[in-house]
Amino acid sequence: MAEPVRLSKLMSERGLCSRREADGYIEKGLVFVDGRRVSELGTKVDPDCAIRLDNAASAQQQQRVTILLHKPVGYVSGQPEPGYQPAVVLIRPDTLWQSGRAGQAFHPSHLKGLAPAGRLDIDSTGLLVLTQDGRVAKQLIGEDSGIEKEYLVRVEGRLDEKGLALLNHGLSLDGRRLRPAKVSWQNTDQLRFVLKEGRKRQIRRMCELVGLKVVGLKRVRIGRVRLSELPPGQWRYLRDDESF
Repeated sequence: MAEPVRLSKLMSERGLCSRREADGYIEKGLVFVDGRRVSELGTKVDPDCAIRLDNAASAQQQQRVTILLHKPVGYVSGQPEPGYQPAVVLIRPDTLWQSGRAGQAFHPSHLKGLAPAGRLDIDSTGLLVLTQDGRVAKQLIGEDSGIEKEYLVRVEGRLDEKGLALLNHGLSLDGRRLRPAKVSWQNTDQLRFVLKEGRKRQIRRMCELVGLKVVGLKRVRIGRVRLSELPPGQWRYLRDDESF
């Protein structure tokens, strides 16, 4: 018989919610295991059990928003840094992209618990996802996430075939091998990177290792969601018909 596992961990692994959200639902008695209500934190269950959320918990999840922002240079993705503002300050009614309203109006409650699901450096631009939904955050930045992120990277310097091959696979950062990437020339001074991981300043450091200097970096896609025509400094809601 399989070893019992912590209920909140199992709920997170199944993509029902984040572990923190699971603990909140359990405390409120909103989780059923094999038809039985569980309200004690730390409860361990059979890994093959049936888990169901109470309708109230499901309704809460449906109200959570995910926001797509075209982050400009000069804003930090997460916590504020001295002299710089966090990107979340751009989420205001006047910066909501008119063409991307998707029938949803801004409400101040959409800022509560809104957190970036992945980073963009202060001097990088492009698609930044901010979400209230732990399921989305886990999908994009969880340890086992395999979601592709695509970048257009303007560079200076010379790159031969060997260097390009190393960018695709063969480099290490901080003593750890990088996952295979897809790197190709977009035009004479711009590379296209497709990564399935997001180490700190990864692309800039990869380029330094092969003798290139990054002079511009823009994220244009996360999974199936593209930046497209979203203008810099503006944002829109992730639509119901979209998923990463």
